[in-house]
Amino acid sequence: MASKRSVTIPPVPKARKKSSKAPVAVGPSGFPTTHELLVPKAIFFTNGVGVHKDRLSSFELALRNAGVEKANLVTVSSIFPPRCKEISRKEGEKLIMPGQITHCVMARQDTNEPNRLIVASIGLARPSDPARYGYLSEHHSYGETAKKAGDYAEDLAATMLATTLGVDFDPETAWNEREQVFKLEKTFLKTRHVVQSAEGDARGLWSTVVALGVFIF
Repeated sequence: MASKRSVTIPPVPKARKKSSKAPVAVGPSGFPTTHELLVPKAIFFTNGVGVHKDRLSSFELALRNAGVEKANLVTVSSIFPPRCKEISRKEGEKLIMPGQITHCVMARQDTNEPNRLIVASIGLARPSDPARYGYLSEHHSYGETAKKAGDYAEDLAATMLATTLGVDFDPETAWNEREQVFKLEKTFLKTRHVVQSAEGDARGLWSTVVALGVFIF
């Protein structure tokens, strides 16, 4: 008579409970809190001009004239963050510590040709809904007036925002016509620009102009 063999049946593994905790902490905005720390809370606009025999030194003097020379500037691209507050240059300068890593959108132009016209401008377009992002644009050129360069930068920012919001406009029309369309749009809050122009130094020294939108975290 054959002996009975015992068979051991392995226990059925218990199903793992799904963790109710999110793998990454999420803040009120719906984005990770670590990301929220990197979203600027405020911005201020500034501009400046510098003249020196050395090109780099003329840039430094332009930053001094703009009031941001003590910061370690990191240039970024052109998104105006949701709920970002515009503050004055005077207020913004007080919030920058010497050596601080400071993010900004910067337009810069220079020349050592006597009397050559240079210009740098930053444009801004903000949506009416503070929860949506807007656009900043940078423009720099030779031979343009401050008004022309400022309007161009503002046009760039407004056009980028309009295409994002689905605003119907003719891109071939002049800026002053499109500006009226954008002003009538309830989805637009405002457009503006900051600009700095200068003529090249008559002695042939380096002249530099800068325009900046400086972010505060």
